[in-house]
Order: sequence, then structure tokens, then C-alpha cells
Amino acid sequence: MSGRRVRVIEAGRIPYHQALAWQRGLAQARIDGRLEEDLLLLLEHPPVVTLGRPARGAHVLRPEGVDVVEVERGGDVTFHGPGQLVGYPILDLRGPPYRQDLHWYLRTLEEALITALAEVGIPAERRAGYTGVWTGGGGGGGGGRKIASIGVHVKQWVTWHGFALNVTTDLSHFDRIVPCGIEGVEMTSVERETKAPGAEDVWAHALDAVVRGFEDAFGVKATASREDVTEMRRAGQWPTSATFFRDAFP
Repeated sequence: MSGRRVRVIEAGRIPYHQALAWQRGLAQARIDGRLEEDLLLLLEHPPVVTLGRPARGAHVLRPEGVDVVEVERGGDVTFHGPGQLVGYPILDLRGPPYRQDLHWYLRTLEEALITALAEVGIPAERRAGYTGVWTGGGGGGGGGRKIASIGVHVKQWVTWHGFALNVTTDLSHFDRIVPCGIEGVEMTSVERETKAPGAEDVWAHALDAVVRGFEDAFGVKATASREDVTEMRRAGQWPTSATFFRDAFP
């Protein structure tokens, strides 16, 4: 493990548009040198459908009742909602132990999730030709089940967007879309695969495992930081880039 540290911020449930503005602001600050450390934002979203740059509108089957947002990440269409652990790494890939290599970054995100899922008792794997993580035999219509999706954006080798791991997600929401543009794919969750009772326990175990998987895969040390957003949450003021820098980086 290198001496590089990543500050983990558990931010709770944040509307998608606010989280998007937040991470864009943080990424730009990292590019500009105003933010001197890497971050991993861990949070949930209210129900929303997002489309990456190559996404096809026809892959949104039932948009009624949810926002549909076009964003700059790679990947096709996906659903975010309660019970899904979303991770937004704000990393500067220009220094070790990272590499200035997008494929390396995607494969390392997959490895972090595969390691985390092993810790909670779920054997997981990649599927050739696709980005993301599957369990149960290799993915797609051939019998595997997709448990995590990945879509990223990189500017001047600083990352944002990231991954979405279904933990206790209501999987019926994926009927609204063709998940990741893969016809016939079956989505699954940690809760479904482990048949573990107690949503809070499943969530806490998965979150801790993801942090440890991230440390192992990227060769970094995670430092927890829950207190940075506590007061903003109490006030109902989710962080924009400006309020975050004033309160968290005085």
C-alpha cells in the first residue's frame, strides 16, 4: 500500500442534480489545485434515471415518475435509487499509485467491488466486453446477474462519476430501462444474493466492505469523514462546491 490517502465522505441521500454539481465543483478544484486530497463520496439518490454519453433514448422504457438526466459519464442508461450505494471517486490519476490509463482505472474500480462483494459472501466477476460487475455465471442473458454498474468521466486525469452497487435496491425499478443498454440482463443486489435480513445491517456491512475493497484495489489508505456534512444535513442544505469548501476546507 502506498502512502496516498483518500478522504471518504458518507453523505447520505442527496438529490442527483445536487450531487452532480457537488462532484463537478470538487473535480474542478482538484484540477486547479485548490483541493489537495483525493475524495470518495459515498451516498444514495432518490429515484432517477441517468444516460451517459453513448446512451440511446430508446433504452428508457418507462420514464414516467422519475427524472431522466443526460450526463457526461461513459456508459449507457442506468437507474439510481434508495438502497443503492453510489460512489463518486474524485481522484487525481497523475500521481502514484495511480496510472494515467482509463482502462486501468475502470478495471481497478471493478476489482474494488469484486473484493468488497467477496467480503460480504458474494462471488463476483467481470464480464468480457462490458464494464461492471456480475455474479452467478458471467452476466447478461446467459445466466449471470449484474450487481454493480460503472460509468466515469475523466478531465485532465481527474475523475468523477463512478460506480453504483445495488445493496437493498428495489430491483423492479430496472424494468423502466434496458440496464446499461444490455438486452436481457438481470439485475440483482447484495440483499437478494445473500438473503440477509435487516436492511441497515446489510447496508453497513456493504459500505464498510466497499471502503476496504477500494483501499486494497487502489493501494491507498481511506480516512473517514462523516462530520463534514452533518451540519449541512441538519439544515437541509446539501453541499454545493462553494459551501463545501467554506465549511469543510476552512
